[in-house]
Amino acid sequence: MATEAARHAVAVPLPRRRGNGLRAKPGSVLRSGVTWIVLLAVLFAGLVALNVAVLQLNVAIDRLSRERATLRAETASLSSRLSSNAATPRIEGLARGRLGLVPAPPEATTYIDLGGP
Repeated sequence: MATEAARHAVAVPLPRRRGNGLRAKPGSVLRSGVTWIVLLAVLFAGLVALNVAVLQLNVAIDRLSRERATLRAETASLSSRLSSNAATPRIEGLARGRLGLVPAPPEATTYIDLGGP
């Protein structure tokens, strides 16, 4: 029976393809390997750019932190100098030495009553 069917088989010509077969079919753009490679390359380039920007910000933050620490130390030093320069014994010593001033005796001090009648 199979031999009889094989004798009566008719050869049907297959449709021929036109062109070289490289023409993209509609809807197959995202199936192309080149498209995926380009898409991933753009994605990775964006990630690298983002990492570089974050690294630059970290460097700037580190520099500003060091500058802040230096300024705080300088402020503390200036505060200490101001405190020691404003000390009463030092001012009295400068007044006696440079200007020749002496403290007034207690009996030379007079008070004025501004309270009224």
